[in-house]
Amino acid sequence: MPQPLKPDCLPLLIGSLPLDDHLAASRLIMDYTPAIPLWVQLPVFREEGMVPQFLPGMPGVVSKGGKTFIDTAAESFDDELLSFFEDYMATTEDPDRLPASRFALSETTGKGVAALLDTLGRIETPPVAVKGQVTGPVTFCTGVKDQDGRAIFYNETLRDAAVKRLALNARWQIRTLSGPGCPVIIFIDEPALAGFGSSELISISKEEILGCLQEVVDAIHADGGLAGIHVCANTDWSLVLESGADIVNFDAYAYFDRFILYGSQIRDYLASGRFLAWGIVPTLKTEEIERETVDTLHAGWQERLRQVEALGIAPAAIRSQSFITPSCGVGSLSPDLAMRVLALTRDLSAAIRASI
Repeated sequence: MPQPLKPDCLPLLIGSLPLDDHLAASRLIMDYTPAIPLWVQLPVFREEGMVPQFLPGMPGVVSKGGKTFIDTAAESFDDELLSFFEDYMATTEDPDRLPASRFALSETTGKGVAALLDTLGRIETPPVAVKGQVTGPVTFCTGVKDQDGRAIFYNETLRDAAVKRLALNARWQIRTLSGPGCPVIIFIDEPALAGFGSSELISISKEEILGCLQEVVDAIHADGGLAGIHVCANTDWSLVLESGADIVNFDAYAYFDRFILYGSQIRDYLASGRFLAWGIVPTLKTEEIERETVDTLHAGWQERLRQVEALGIAPAAIRSQSFITPSCGVGSLSPDLAMRVLALTRDLSAAIRASI
C-alpha cells in the first residue's frame, strides 16, 4: 500500500506545457517538481487538447467538414452505443482489461504518459506522489457536440457514456502510474465550472454536476487514487468542496476573495483531512507573471493564509494540508513565460517550506 500523502506545501503542476517534445517535457518536470512528477499535455498537438484527447472510444464519433462530433442519427449509432456499454460492463467487472480497452489513452493520445513512465523508470528514489489528469465531465460534455451542434451534456445517455469513459480512463491512469508504489493523484480538470450559474450553463443543475463529478471521484477512489478537482477561475465552490474530492485546486491569486466566502465549507473540508492546492502563481496575464517574485508571492500567500486561519484552523494544519501550484496550466504561454511560472512555483514552495 502507498504511504499516506503529506503535501506540506510541495509544488504541484497542472498539466500542460508549450513544448513539442514529450520526453523533453517529462525531463523538465523532473527539474522543477521531482517530488510529484506528472504526465504532460502538449496542446501544440491537436490530439492532446482537452476534448480531443479523451474523445476516442466514445460511440458515434464522426469527423466531417473539419469538425468532429457525435452523430446520433447515423444508422450505426445504436449498435455503437450498445457496444460501448457492453465494453464498460466487461471492463468494470474485470479491470485487468483496461490497458487494451477503449478507455485507455492510445499511443497517439497518450505520449505524455509513455514519457513519464520512461522517466520514472530511470529514477532510483520513488517520488512522493505521481500525478495524472482527466478532462472533467462537465467540461467534456459541454465541449463535445452532436450532429446538430447540441452539447452532449443535454443527452442523458451520451452524458452517462462520457462520464463512464472518463471514469475508467482515470482508473487506467492509476493502474498505469502505480509502479513506483507511491500515491497516484488524478486531477479532474473542470474549467467549464467557471460558467456554473451563468447563462451558458443556466439549465444545468447543481445535482447534475455533482452526480457527474462524484462518479469520476468514486472511480478514482476505487483503485486507491487521490482525486483532485481543478477550476482555474471562480465557481460555486460548495460544488467542488462537496464533491468528495481529496484535493481542491483553486486560483488563489485572482479569486481568493471569492473562495474564502465559503468559510464554513472550507473549515469542514480541511477538518476532514483533505487538501487544498493553492494556485497562487499567476498564469493568466503576462504582466503579472513578469511582475511577481517569490517574495511578493510569499507575502501574498501569508496574507491569504491568515484569512483561512481566521476560520478557526491551526496554521500548522493548513500548511501540512496544502500544495503550491500555478493558477492554471501553462500550455498557452510562451516557453519563456512558462518556465518562469514553473520556477516561481518551485521556488515559492521552497520558501514556504523553509519558513515552516
